[in-house]
Amino acid sequence: MSAEHPLAEVVDNLVYEPAQVHEHGIDLTVSAIYEVAAPGRLDFGGDELEDADLEPVPTELRDPDDEYGWWNLEGGQYVLQHNEFLTDLEEPVQLQPRNELLARGGSHPSMLVASHLPLIPLTVADGGLRIKENARVSTLVPSGAVGGGSPRSE
Repeated sequence: MSAEHPLAEVVDNLVYEPAQVHEHGIDLTVSAIYEVAAPGRLDFGGDELEDADLEPVPTELRDPDDEYGWWNLEGGQYVLQHNEFLTDLEEPVQLQPRNELLARGGSHPSMLVASHLPLIPLTVADGGLRIKENARVSTLVPSGAVGGGSPRSE
């Protein structure tokens, strides 16, 4: 039986609820990692707004019998997508990287999320990082549970 958490009601598509839901928040898992292949565009008025061209980073199986593969990331910048999504969010929540990601040279920004989980930049230290499919990389916590001043994503 998993720990109860009020945010569990607004997070759908959990990979394995007993491991993801805990008293401090909800861990989110990685579904895809992309490289930016061509730049996007951002302007003042939004008339020239254009998405970046993203190419999926392939996974590799360590053993032919493995069910899930690994992303073998070199140092640099990537874009991360979560498996989970938000529904019926009434108040913003805080998205932050898990300590396990930070301790291994990976990072993503902490941000206030008001409506949906965006694609987010993932930074990998020069030594590289191996991430298994569905690894828990982020945690959602109530917005009052951490200090303010974080960027907001709508």
